[in-house]
Amino acid sequence: MVHFEDGGTLFKDKEELSRIVVDCAFRMHVEIGPGLLESVYEAVLEQLLLREGLQVSRQQIVPINLMGLHLHEGFRADLIVENTILVELKSVEKLAPVHPKQVLTYLRLLSLPLGLLINFGSATFKEGCKRIVNGPQDFSNSSLIINR
Repeated sequence: MVHFEDGGTLFKDKEELSRIVVDCAFRMHVEIGPGLLESVYEAVLEQLLLREGLQVSRQQIVPINLMGLHLHEGFRADLIVENTILVELKSVEKLAPVHPKQVLTYLRLLSLPLGLLINFGSATFKEGCKRIVNGPQDFSNSSLIINR
């Protein structure tokens, strides 16, 4: 993290960004729990991340080019943090196998390195938080890696 004299902050490291997102989402999971619509979790998480000083884009329209076609509105990304991390939110009892694949596809279309799939409907936060990586990345400094 880099601090500027005017009080602004620049976050460059995807690991630090993902840690902040996961911390905020964890607090939400503990304090709010399951049962709300995805849009409510999305709005609350956006505000918490903005409070942390992060740049957040919510429901950003993502145009896509596939098979020679240009679609101006291919899909909408739930949250994009600092133009680095895609955050896809769910509020379902259990994630389906297609959900991580969907996030990976979005990452590839956006050329982003890292995605977080967070399900607020799961019994535990650990069970509902998935980290999806787009291609080979250097995560050697990650504090989020398990079994190091």
